Amino acid sequence: MARYIFITGGVVSSLGKGLMAASLAALLQARGYRVRIRKFDPYLNVDPGTMSPYQHGEVYVTDDGAETDLDLGHYERFTGVPSRQSDNVTSGRIYQQIIQRERRGDYLGATVQVIPHVTDAIKAFARAETDDLDFVLCEIGGTVGDIESLPFIEAIRQLKNEEGRGNAISIHVTLVPYIAAAGELKTKPTQHSVRELAALGVQPDVLVCRCEHPLPASERAKIALFCNVRESAVIPALDAKSIYAVPLQYHAEGLDSEVLRAFGIEPQGAPDLSRWSDIVDRLTNPEGEVTIGVVGKYVGLQDAYKSLNEALVHGGIANKVKVNIRWIDAELFEAAGNDIAAQLEPCDAILVPGAFGERGAEGKIASVRFAREREIPYFGICFGMQMACVEGARDLAGIADASSTEFGPTSEPVIGLITEWMGRTGLEKRAEEGDLGGTMRLGAYDARLAGNSVVASIYGDTAISERHRHRYEVNTHYREALEQGGLVFSGMSPDGTLPEIVERPDHPWFVGVQFHPELKSKPFDPHPLFASFVAAAVKQSRLV
Repeated sequence: MARYIFITGGVVSSLGKGLMAASLAALLQARGYRVRIRKFDPYLNVDPGTMSPYQHGEVYVTDDGAETDLDLGHYERFTGVPSRQSDNVTSGRIYQQIIQRERRGDYLGATVQVIPHVTDAIKAFARAETDDLDFVLCEIGGTVGDIESLPFIEAIRQLKNEEGRGNAISIHVTLVPYIAAAGELKTKPTQHSVRELAALGVQPDVLVCRCEHPLPASERAKIALFCNVRESAVIPALDAKSIYAVPLQYHAEGLDSEVLRAFGIEPQGAPDLSRWSDIVDRLTNPEGEVTIGVVGKYVGLQDAYKSLNEALVHGGIANKVKVNIRWIDAELFEAAGNDIAAQLEPCDAILVPGAFGERGAEGKIASVRFAREREIPYFGICFGMQMACVEGARDLAGIADASSTEFGPTSEPVIGLITEWMGRTGLEKRAEEGDLGGTMRLGAYDARLAGNSVVASIYGDTAISERHRHRYEVNTHYREALEQGGLVFSGMSPDGTLPEIVERPDHPWFVGVQFHPELKSKPFDPHPLFASFVAAAVKQSRLV
């Protein structure tokens, strides 16, 4: 029977609840327990799929095609456990399902209310697919005191009562601010946050206190006294040099041991954290460094490329080098008189990530051209692959008007909207004017690689599965013209209709993929494409 750990946050947002949950799960895993982490988001969007990256950071996609919160990326990267549709739920999705049931008459004329109908739905999500687990960690988005999070707090209050003592605990993450003028850490915000949570019926068993300075024993004792927890259950959480040092840091502060004791389980020995020690050692003692230019559309908010950032770090771990990322706004290259060489020449490799819409597209095409002509390693992901195809069509295949129908009507649609494709459960269809949410090619799809291709040698296999999130595809009618220009279609869907990978065999390293390999990369298992790309950047840095 699974035990539940409910994680809430107080005082302010962005305290790192997701990172704490991922780290705790990794520590429990290192002790031999089976874990799964879930995220409950209070906002009314059904999922983050239609939200701007500037609103909510990247959209993380699971194997089964769910568009989810970026915290699920942390969960996967730290535990290696693939996330599922059932691991992220929003208020919007819950209300949508309840209203659909009400319209069908499933409630038999009853008045539909927040309690019990909404809270019952939240509890059902928490309990779904947990039979084979030891611990289920449920992170509640937002901050205690927010109106929209109240149904979730009430649901976990009920769950704690229903599961019984020893089967469910609560962890509250708070801020202990440092007042520079007074030279003191202040515990009052934590006290008030715990009091507000307790007033809603949830008494924390463990407190994780984010602070910029070490938390003195006297302050820990004060927090324990006024918040009604054991002093050992007040866990300091200072900033770390790397997120991958956080599990080691939490273990040193006793988080995993304290959580087990809250369940009445006496910790047996120490967890095996050797792989985390090795990762931290590679990060803190690199044997060199490289600079990779990421030419993107949302570079003003790095959370928009969270998985990409981490996958590049993982590529550095694989090659024992530090990866410096140079974030470059693609629109810079569209302004008159802007010197593209000045921006890209300091880079040992160039990456163009996924995006939607025409803004910045010409700047990305210019980046592809620069990488091709200067023989600098190039990695195009999703939109980055599509722009590599447009550049190849324009500059090498003689198709001057090559473009994408995403940008409007065009006489040369090298990139076009896909309206039918073979999905995991059969033929899937999309209407051109239909809803945007959930209508892309989403989740894991298989691909077949040419046996003599660069990517087959990188993967060490000719059959792969990768996660997708896109609405447009490369038009195979242009395949012959593109291949005559040197851009080889080295990966296709199993039925041979959808291009998955293009490459230039005559280039030091030039690969474009329609999928998002960054979503499957982990620090202890770097994605082979990122490991190879960073290796190519290392080689390029030694040539300069």
